Amino acid sequence: MGDVQVDILTPNGMGGFAGGGSAGARLLANNMDTGALRPFIGTDGRPYMTVNVQGKPEVRPVSNATLRKDEWKQFDEAIVKAAQQRLRGVADLYSRNLVYRINNGLGTTVLETETMSDTEDAQVSMDAATRGRRDRPEFNIGYLPLPIIHKDFQLDIRTLNASRTKGQALDTIMAEQCARKIAEKAESILFTGLSNYTYGGGVIQGYLDFTHRNPYTLIAHWNDSAASGETILEDVLGMIQASIDDRYYGPWVMYIPTNYQTVLGGDFKANSDKSIRQRLLEIEGLEDIRVADFLTSDNVLLVQMTTDVVRMVEGLPIQTIQWDLEGGMLMNFKVMTIMVPQLRADYNDRCGIVHATK
Repeated sequence: MGDVQVDILTPNGMGGFAGGGSAGARLLANNMDTGALRPFIGTDGRPYMTVNVQGKPEVRPVSNATLRKDEWKQFDEAIVKAAQQRLRGVADLYSRNLVYRINNGLGTTVLETETMSDTEDAQVSMDAATRGRRDRPEFNIGYLPLPIIHKDFQLDIRTLNASRTKGQALDTIMAEQCARKIAEKAESILFTGLSNYTYGGGVIQGYLDFTHRNPYTLIAHWNDSAASGETILEDVLGMIQASIDDRYYGPWVMYIPTNYQTVLGGDFKANSDKSIRQRLLEIEGLEDIRVADFLTSDNVLLVQMTTDVVRMVEGLPIQTIQWDLEGGMLMNFKVMTIMVPQLRADYNDRCGIVHATK
């Protein structure tokens, strides 16, 4: 299966999903609600769709539908399960509620953000009537593109009919493959960025290419003979100090590449009763050490897990939409999500991300 696509939906279309076609027309007619592209056959045999009206789900009749509600449920369960298998760094953000959700994200192409400078210290006087200094903070405006990560698959009506007549569950392997590809792309963007993708005056950066991250040089490659438990501990303490020097005091999660995983399982010292990993996790503020598949060899990251450092901007949870092709003989499905990492620094470019290399 090929790579997923990353596109912005505009009136002129989106890779394989024309904004001016019937599917696009349905989205535009329903305020970009993807429920318009998830029609289902109700228990009464009639076609319906569910869309949000003022924050509440509303079931509306439509002219036609192909899938039953249970069949949609099979696809949804398959893609969510498959996506969760590889979303390690992304999962850390969701588990800590470091997520900024956008209403009608499909209709929003850019997120505008700003940073504010600090002001002078408060004054101390015996008379509160003393006129204070009226300084004004300065603001910087930034833009974050909100592209759609998506991948398509198809199902013909003969296969669907065979599933129904034989009483077998739908084969969801294609949906699972699409979801895995999307999960891998979202994870890859979080760690390595997508700096070659620009839109609306903004760029998408990841942990490894964020402009304001704090660099740190390792004493030695952790999987070299020159590295020991003590030198690795010294490296981690140095990374934490770099974060503290930039006024970010934790809590932190450390990400290591797969070639360092077994190293941390070794003894901290000769004949020690604890591993290197166990010793590192005794450091105050270091909450976890995670192996990241998309972190390239010999790169170590220390990330403060707070919203002023990193958050996932979610414009659309991962889901499947559908429209007909070839007169209804084929059904085209698109697994899609809007999930973009937003890495953040303060007005003075201080940052809670430390990137260590050798």
